[in-house]
Amino acid sequence: MNEPSVLDYLKSKLGMTKGEEILFPTEEVVEGAEVDISTPSIAQVEEGKLQDAPVSKLSNFPTFNFQPQNMPWRSLLALLFALFGQKGFEPPHNIDTFPVSGFVFYSLSFLMLALAYYKKEWQLPTLRKSVQQFDTLKISFSKILILLLGGFFGIAAFITFAGNQFNLLNTFPWVLSILFFVGALWRSGEKKEKNKSTFKWDATLLAVLGIILFFRLYQTGTVPPEPFSDHAEKILDVYDISEGNYGVFFPRNTGREALQMYWTLLVSKVFGTGLSFLTLKLGTALLGLLTLPYIYLLGQEIANKRVGLIAMFFMGISYWHNIISRVGLRFPLYPLFVAPVLFYLLRGIRRQSRNDFIIAGLFLGLGSHGYSPFRIMPLLVVAAILLYLLHKQSRGVRTQTLVHLFILALLSIIIFIPLGRYALSSPHVFSNRAFSRLGYFENDSLKIFASNLWDGIKMFNWDNGGIWVHSVGGRPALGVVSGAFFIIGLALLFMRYLKRRNWLDLYLILSILLLQLPSTLSIAFPEENPALNRAGGAAVVVFLVIGLAVDGLLSSLKSRSSRSWGGGYAWGGAILLVLISLFQNYNLVFNEYTDVYSHGAWNSSEMGLMIQEFEEENGQTDTVWIVPYEHWVDTRLPGVWAGIPNRNFGLWTADLYITRDREEPKLFMFNPEDMLALEELEDLYPEGVLTRYASKTPNHDFLIYRVP
Repeated sequence: MNEPSVLDYLKSKLGMTKGEEILFPTEEVVEGAEVDISTPSIAQVEEGKLQDAPVSKLSNFPTFNFQPQNMPWRSLLALLFALFGQKGFEPPHNIDTFPVSGFVFYSLSFLMLALAYYKKEWQLPTLRKSVQQFDTLKISFSKILILLLGGFFGIAAFITFAGNQFNLLNTFPWVLSILFFVGALWRSGEKKEKNKSTFKWDATLLAVLGIILFFRLYQTGTVPPEPFSDHAEKILDVYDISEGNYGVFFPRNTGREALQMYWTLLVSKVFGTGLSFLTLKLGTALLGLLTLPYIYLLGQEIANKRVGLIAMFFMGISYWHNIISRVGLRFPLYPLFVAPVLFYLLRGIRRQSRNDFIIAGLFLGLGSHGYSPFRIMPLLVVAAILLYLLHKQSRGVRTQTLVHLFILALLSIIIFIPLGRYALSSPHVFSNRAFSRLGYFENDSLKIFASNLWDGIKMFNWDNGGIWVHSVGGRPALGVVSGAFFIIGLALLFMRYLKRRNWLDLYLILSILLLQLPSTLSIAFPEENPALNRAGGAAVVVFLVIGLAVDGLLSSLKSRSSRSWGGGYAWGGAILLVLISLFQNYNLVFNEYTDVYSHGAWNSSEMGLMIQEFEEENGQTDTVWIVPYEHWVDTRLPGVWAGIPNRNFGLWTADLYITRDREEPKLFMFNPEDMLALEELEDLYPEGVLTRYASKTPNHDFLIYRVP
C-alpha cells in the first residue's frame, strides 16, 4: 500500500504534487537472473539501504526506450489546442457570432501553456544581455563649429523649401546639414559585435530567401489584376515628376508623401516598365522585400538569429504582408521603416550606442516621407524610452539614454525639414487625410474608439475587416499556424514579464497596440477599421512574437527529447506546420484574394485593350471616349493600360454632343446600366453599332458604341 499508484504517477506528471517527480524504473531485466520479489519498506528507501544492494536484485525492472518524462507533452498539447482553436476562427463562419469552439480550445491551450511554463518546458529564448557603454559626449571646439554649420545649412534649407519643390538650391544645404550633424555627433571607436556564420546556416538562410522570393514576386503582373482610382493618382504624380515637377508633397487626392513616387520612377527606368500598373506593383513588392532583412536583424537583436530567421520566414510568406506589398500603393512603406527604427533603437538601448540612436533618427525622419500612418512612430520611440527608464535595466544610464533620445530626435527633425516646411505652410492639406479619418471629438467618440480597439485586437486571429483592396474579408490576418503561435507568444511574453519584469517584454506587447493606432483612430469612418494597410507596422512586432514562440518550442523539443523519438518527430512536426503555412498562404494570396479583388475592381485593362485596338485601326485615340458612371471604372485608368498615362478618356453624357464636330471614326464605352448615355448616342449617331464586351470577370461587361 506504500507503493505509488498510477493515480500518483499521473498527478506527478500534471504537476499536482509536491516533492520529487515519480519516474518509471529504467533498469534492464537480466535474462536468467535471480528475481527478488520482496517489497522494500519505506524506511529502507528513506535510509538509503538499497544503495548497497546486489546489482542482481536491482536490475529486474524493464527498460523503456521511450521516456515520457522527457517529452514536453504539456507544450505539445498547448500547441495542438491552439491550432484547433485557431482553426475554429477560420471561415466559413459568422463573424458576428461568438466563436465558441475556438474559445474553448484556446482556453485549454492556455491551461496547458501555464503548466508548461511552470514546469519550464516552454520558455521563450533568453533576451540578449545589455552591454553598458558609458558615453561622455565630449564636444570639442571643432565639433561645435561643425554643429553650428549644420544648423546654419538646416535653417537655409528650411527657408528655401518654401515652394514645395526639390531643387539644387534647397537640397544641397539640406544634405550638407545632415552630413554635418552626423559627422559631429558620430562616436568613433564604438565596440562592434561579431556574428558567427556556418555553411549549414547560410544554406538554410538561402533556402528561406528562395521561398520568400517566390511568394513575393510570383504573378506580380496579374495579382492583383486591376488598378483603381488611387493607382491613377499615383501614376499621375509620377508623371508629374517625369515632367520636371519635383514635389515634396503631392496634394492631389487629399495629399500624399513623395517617397513612393520617386521610387516608382526609378523602378520604371531600371526595369523599363514605363508608367504602368506593373511598375507600381513591382516597386511596392521590392519595398516589401527590403523590410525582411531588418526583421531578421530584429529577431537576432532581441534573442538570436534563429528567431530572426523564423520571423522573417513567416512574414515573408504571410498573406498579410504579401498583399499590402503587392497592391502598388504606399502600404509597405509603413513596416519598411518601422523595422529599422526599432532595430537601431532597441540595439542602441541595449548597447547604449550613440551611433545606433543616430541611425534610428535618420530612419525615423526618412520614414515620415513614406506613408502617413508612420507618423505614429515618434510615439513608439518615446514609449520605448519611458518604459526603459521606468525599469531597473536602465539603472546607471538614464541620463545618458535621455541624451541619446535628444540626438535621435534632432536627426529625425533634420531629415523631416522639407516635409516639415510644407506642413507649416499648408497644415490643412498636410493633415487632411489623417484628420478626416479621426474626425471631431463627439459624445460617442470614446465608444467608437473602444469598439475600434477591440476590433483591432480581433484582427490577427478572428476578423481583419472587409476592405477588398488589401484583405480577404471576414478572416484573420494570420494563418492557422502563425495565429496559434502568435497567441502563445503573447501569453509567454506576459508570463515572463510578470516573473522577470524586463521592460522589453512589456514593450513588445504594447507596441502592437500603438502601431495599430492609425487604423484604430478611424473614428469618423469606423467601417475602415481594422485595416491591414494602416496597421501594417504592427506586422513587424507580430511576426517577431511568432518567431520567439516557435524558437522556444524548438529549444524545448531539443533539450527534452531522447534520441529515440526527438529528432524524427520534431522535424516531422515542424515540416508539417511549415507546409500547412505555405499552402494556406499561397491559397489566400493567389486564389482567394485575387478572386475578391477581381470582383471589387473594374476591368480598366479590357477597356485599355479596346483603345489600343482602335489606335491600330485608325492611327489615333482622340475620338475614343468613356462615359463616366457612378461607382464605375476610373476613366483615367484605361489610358494607363493603353500607354497614355496622362489622358482622361471621360466625357459626361451631357457633353456627348461636342463629339459631332469630329469626322473620324468614333468609339464610345459606357456602363450597361447607363440608359441615358445609350439614348443620347443613338440620337446623335443613328448609324452607330452597339455591341457588348463580355468581360472575363463576371458582372463586369461594358457596352461599346462604334460610329463609322
